[in-house]
Parts: sequence; C-alpha cells; structure tokens
Amino acid sequence: MSLKAVVRGCGAYLPERVLTNLELSKTVDTTDEWIRERTGIEERHIAAEGEKTSDLGAAAAKAALEAAGMNASDIDLVVVATTTPDLTFPSTAAIIQAKLGIEQGAAFDLQAVCTGFIYAMSTVEKFLACGQHKRALVIGAETFSRILDWEDRSTCVLFGDGAGALVLEAQDESTANGRGLMGDYLRCDGRMVDLLYVDGGVSSTKTTGHVRMQGNKVFREAVTRISEAMERVAENAKIDVRDIDWFVPHQANARIIQGVVRKLDLRRDQVISTIAGQGNTSAASIPLAYCQGVADGRIKEGDLVLLEAMGGGLTWGAALLRA
Repeated sequence: MSLKAVVRGCGAYLPERVLTNLELSKTVDTTDEWIRERTGIEERHIAAEGEKTSDLGAAAAKAALEAAGMNASDIDLVVVATTTPDLTFPSTAAIIQAKLGIEQGAAFDLQAVCTGFIYAMSTVEKFLACGQHKRALVIGAETFSRILDWEDRSTCVLFGDGAGALVLEAQDESTANGRGLMGDYLRCDGRMVDLLYVDGGVSSTKTTGHVRMQGNKVFREAVTRISEAMERVAENAKIDVRDIDWFVPHQANARIIQGVVRKLDLRRDQVISTIAGQGNTSAASIPLAYCQGVADGRIKEGDLVLLEAMGGGLTWGAALLRA
C-alpha cells in the first residue's frame, strides 16, 4: 500500500495589534511610500505583551482541526516550524501539544527560518508515507517582532507575527483521488549565512540577538534560487510549472514574488499574496497565505498548488501538492 500525505484542513491566526507603515514612520527614518515601493507591505500584526509563539500556533492549530472535523485524539504528530520558540527548550511543539490536549504521538520543532514550513511539510510527509504516523499538525508560528531591532529600518519594516497550520493525513494512494503532497525540493548553502542571520544565540552571546540582513544580496539570490526550486519540483512531478492552479509563495517581498512570476512565465492572477496586510511572517507566511486562498474560495479540492520559500542559512525550497 502506497500512502500520500493529504491536506484535510487548515487554520490561521493573526494577533489583534496592527502596526501600520505610518506608525513606523514616527519611530524610524522611513515613510509609508518607501516601504510600499520596496516591499509591497502596508501593515503587519504584532503579538501582544505576554502572547507567545505557542499561543499563536495553538490558535491556528485549533482552527485547522475544526476545519478538518478532527480533535486532539486524532493527531499523533505535531511539527512546528519556528525561529522564535517560547523557550530554548522544551520545543514549542511540545508546549502546543499540551495546549491542544494531545496525549499521544511525537512533537518537535524544526528550524529553517523562512523556509521552515516547506522543510516541515517535507519531513512530515516522510513520517506519514512510511506509515509511522497517521495524522499530523504542521504549524508555522512566529513572533518575529521579538527579535527585531526597531531602529533598523532595513529589517523592522519587513516582519510581522502570526501562525498558520495544516492537518495532513496519511491516505491510501488508490483512494486519495490524486490529492496530497506530490514532491518537494529542499536546499541550503551555509556559505551565505552572513546574508541573513540573528546576531545572538545560546552558545555564542547568551542573548537572543536581532535580525541582520544584507537585503540587496538576499534579493539577488532569491529569484534565481526560488525559481530553480519550483522548476525542479514541477519537473520531478512531470508537470509544466505553468500548469499549476495556484502559486503560494513565502511572503518576503512583493518584488521577489513578481520577479519569480516573470521568470517562470506565470500569471499574476495565479499568485496568492498576503504580504500587504501581514508582512513577512517567516515560517508562518506560507500556511497563512494558503489558508487565505482556501477561505476566500480560490483554492479548491483537486487544485495544483506550488509553494516556495527562501530564508536564512541560506535555505530555500519548494513543494507541490494537490489540494
């Protein structure tokens, strides 16, 4: 029996607090026009004081379970993609598992920064396909506002907080009707670690640190590497990349997304983007955008959806699924 990892439900959560470009322009040397022109971002959500990554992730997971018509007893694997865990240990996944009342199975975090959700989906698919687990929550959750230097306009204008989650279920390929994760392509080049990183850590500075980025260099790498990943995953699945129904990119920068669309000859109306209202929510951005596409009726069962991301490491990757 061959098993496929099929999406059964998705859920999203955004903190109530909204930080606009105009508000940012009062505290840092920038303008609404400057931010919109260079990033496509208009506003972002910021976690409240005392609101943790696990709170955001648990809220998104509850919504995903409800959409899937499932409860805690149905889940035997929780994987959280995050760069901003509640604690050094235990994992945020363990904390979310407890908050959801899941008493069985395994739980762990995965760290690949903005590419984290792609890495997490790929990892979970392997657990489901081999029959080791039956149903999993794959969560991307971030409180990136906690690691920003709010005096650095090159980074603080980009990021926001949020969480998104998918319920994946192992289904027999013969009855899945073609649905499920069809392939993925993961890469990392640690030689470029200095292009996007946090200048703190447990074993180096014993501090959390702040995000540092060489934006122009990251931009130059992004379009080429993302496009390559998308082409490879489509090629491996024996489809033309232009035949997808929906392109759900990591919401890093509107210009990067537009560059990929042009390079791969996609249509703009194939793109599901949330960047204007959410900014870059790192590992949460793909599931948040996917859930938006489901919620507004664009993504329907049977649609071909191509996901991609690039983040610190540098890491990058793509995944293809039939919804």
